[in-house]
Amino acid sequence: MNLTATEVATDSLVIPREPVEATGPSEKALALGNEAMSRRQYERAYDLFSAAARADAGERRFRREINRAVRALVPRWHFGMMNDAERNQAYARAIARSVGAGQSVLDIGTGAGLLALLSARSGADHVVTCEGVDVVAATAREIVERNGYAETITVVSRLSTELRVGVDLPRRADVLVTEIFDCALLGEFALPALQHARRELLTPDATILPRSARLFAQFVESTELHSLNHVGEVEGFDFSPFTSLSSLEYFSTALGNYRHRPLTDPVEIFRFDFGQDIAPAAHTVAAVPAESGTAHAVVMWFELDLADGITLSNSPSDRGSHWKQAIQTLPEPWRLNKHSPVEFRASHDGQRVLVSPTITTPG
Repeated sequence: MNLTATEVATDSLVIPREPVEATGPSEKALALGNEAMSRRQYERAYDLFSAAARADAGERRFRREINRAVRALVPRWHFGMMNDAERNQAYARAIARSVGAGQSVLDIGTGAGLLALLSARSGADHVVTCEGVDVVAATAREIVERNGYAETITVVSRLSTELRVGVDLPRRADVLVTEIFDCALLGEFALPALQHARRELLTPDATILPRSARLFAQFVESTELHSLNHVGEVEGFDFSPFTSLSSLEYFSTALGNYRHRPLTDPVEIFRFDFGQDIAPAAHTVAAVPAESGTAHAVVMWFELDLADGITLSNSPSDRGSHWKQAIQTLPEPWRLNKHSPVEFRASHDGQRVLVSPTITTPG
């Protein structure tokens, strides 16, 4: 176990020590930063470690401490997303087709700022882009300035639901661009953000990019996927009680990295029109197994409709997708028979998608 200077280990947890007596401004900031890390106050820790570096007239001594806070604040998937060529090219084409001179653009969840830069390059009069993590927003501002668009793009370090017209936006936006989607589409709170934007931040006839999305599911046989979320015997010992701690929801992984056999064809489970209010929903979905076998998991993926003729998907066939796929393992393996129809329950609450593990034969 790696402990910071302000932590002490007990048999079951790590707790902050009393603050260490500091001898100067940098040491005080360092001690407070370590305490903030132990309390999971990562943005405060980042600010304190940065203050320690400034007080010591150089960042190098504190680079590792600053990076500890950065790792806690900035998920590594940002890099995969920025280097996802298919995603980048699809959005570039769609924005070039949807954004033009004189338009005001709102970009929700800017990350490093690509969609905002694409909108500015496409001729937008002004782009307001928001980011909820301060250090990411600050880096996006640097990228915007480095690429010569500081006069066109305003980066706001705030969640989109905290933005106000007349304060953060000069007027309601004509175009909204966003990519706040997880591997099963809804997990980054896209629907609440879009609903708030349509109500508070956009013109009535605003263009929303993407326009819509479809979500697909497929049952697969794969003991390797099953083992990612279940355990039985290990070296002659019964570890099955640990399976009570397994995830009931999906997680992100690349299906192609695991041996698997599709048992059903892909079936559409939800369709979302982002120009309309979307309520929670649940319904029964029918599927006909194309092969006999034992289903261990449900694989889910989406297809975004960005603009006419431009779609983007994280289906298993898109091996380079940074989203990978959503995998929901079944609590117990289920036997499926070729051409014998089955039904399953698909539901979403606007933020999460769940496929019921109960499979029944229609009767």
